[in-house]
Amino acid sequence: MALFDRLAHRYDAWFEGDEGRLIFQIELEAIRAAAQTAPRPWLEVGVGSGRFASALGIDVGIDPSEKLLEMAHARGVSTIRGRGERLPFADGSFGTVFLIVTICFVDDPIAVLQECRRVLRSGGKLILGFVPRESPWGKRYSRVAQEGHPFYSHARFYAIDEAEGLLGEAGFTVEGATSTLFQPPGHVERLEPPRPGRSGTAGFVVFRAHA
Repeated sequence: MALFDRLAHRYDAWFEGDEGRLIFQIELEAIRAAAQTAPRPWLEVGVGSGRFASALGIDVGIDPSEKLLEMAHARGVSTIRGRGERLPFADGSFGTVFLIVTICFVDDPIAVLQECRRVLRSGGKLILGFVPRESPWGKRYSRVAQEGHPFYSHARFYAIDEAEGLLGEAGFTVEGATSTLFQPPGHVERLEPPRPGRSGTAGFVVFRAHA
C-alpha cells in the first residue's frame, strides 16, 4: 500500500511514544492469551513493521508495503511481500493465522478471511485482533478519521457483532474472545491484564476462531 510505504517511519514511530509503548504491551498480552496452544507454524497477514510478529515469535509475515517489510525483516521476521486477498501459500500451509488490526485496512475482508481459511491446515486457528467501533477507542479513531488522520481515514472499524459476522460468513466459528484496553483514550497509565470474553467497552478485542 503506497500510503504505508510513504509514511512507514511515522507509523512505526507511534510504538516508541509513551502511550504507544504501553498500548502495544497491553494488546500484546491479549493476543498472547488468545494464542495459547495455537498450533504452528504461524503466519501474520498484515505484518506491518513486525512489532507483534517479533514479540510473539511468528514464523512468517506478509504485507504489501515494502518499507514496512524492511522494518519487520530487521526485527528478525521472515517476510514475504503480498496481499491478504491472494496469499502466496499452498492450501493447509499454516497452523495459525494472525490478523492484528489488519481487518480494518483491507478492501475486501471476506476475501482475506477466506484466504486465511484456505491456508490453514485442519484444526488450525485464526487469531483476529481489532478495535471495536462501539468502544471509546473506536469512537476516538472514527472521529480523527473524519478529521483526515493519515492512517485512520483509510480504516473501517467494525462493531463486535459485525466482526463475528464476517468470520461466520468466511466459514469460521468463534471459540473464544479476550478483551483489554479498558482505560480511556488519553488516560492509559498502566499495564492491564486481558479479560476473558468480549466487551464493547474494551479498546481491543481478540477472537480465536476455527474453520
